[in-house]
Amino acid sequence: MPLSRFVARSLPVAMMMLCAGVASGQNYPNKLIRIVTSSPGSNNDWGARLIAQEITKTLGQSVIVENRGGLGVEQVAKAPPDGYTLLFYGNTVWLLPFLRDNVPYDPVRDFSTITLAVTSPIVIVVHPSLPVKSLKELIALAKARPGELNYAAGTIGASPHLATELFKAMAGINLVRVPYKGTGPSVIALVGGEVHLMFSGLGSVAPHLKSGRLRALAVATSRPSALVPRLPTVAAAGVPGYEAASIIGMFAPAKTPAAIINLLHQEIVRALNRADVKELFFNSGAEVVGSSPEEFAATIKSDMARLGKVIKDAGIHE
Repeated sequence: MPLSRFVARSLPVAMMMLCAGVASGQNYPNKLIRIVTSSPGSNNDWGARLIAQEITKTLGQSVIVENRGGLGVEQVAKAPPDGYTLLFYGNTVWLLPFLRDNVPYDPVRDFSTITLAVTSPIVIVVHPSLPVKSLKELIALAKARPGELNYAAGTIGASPHLATELFKAMAGINLVRVPYKGTGPSVIALVGGEVHLMFSGLGSVAPHLKSGRLRALAVATSRPSALVPRLPTVAAAGVPGYEAASIIGMFAPAKTPAAIINLLHQEIVRALNRADVKELFFNSGAEVVGSSPEEFAATIKSDMARLGKVIKDAGIHE
């Protein structure tokens, strides 16, 4: 077939496909949207429901939350890329392939990032009986008593667990992990004096810090947190370059049209930046971010490179 005839025949088809793509973005949304997240009552669940409530008003379509646990990540990865199935999840999405064999999705290839929604600072807390009042004193004690200090940790590979392992590596100390079935039992164990310390999301330990049953030494964020303004960062208190946080973001399946990603980003970030929404997150121990899709993707790649090495070096495996 002559090239001119091939181009003449192909051009209308290409134009139809382009127009269909534009139209799909322009007509979106025209039915119910699902946000898939983890178990009921989790930070992921609470945040997803707050966002769903707000963007239902601005998108003009119902947005519901479905609790699917870890299976939900795979389901969203395989969902049609049409903007009607989203994922609201944390670090587990991109770190699980380092922790487990045969994970049925690729965290970079199979998802489109929408926004890093919120971060929850991780704080280092100790039982008051431990004779330390600063991070430098904790490190000195751990070096003086190698392998004698222990820490509580819930889920293997969760943010607090990996934050502790990163701290151990960067501070050059040996802390012994004592496993518990979740954050709640870990906090109870620390308050009861069964263990010496733990790395925890602020929301889980805040009441015990106020009552004096636990003592906070530092916050793991790169900069001081407005949530705990009197706490120094780990980096400033003795471990330069250290940074760790629990972060939660919104994803769509890979190849979701850019027009839909942009609309979702716009409406979700607008909801997050409402003063009352910010306050609700703040009171729960989280800070609103609302990054661009590109910034979120860069954060994920950086996290994978940094914590992937920690997981490998420490031999952490589910």
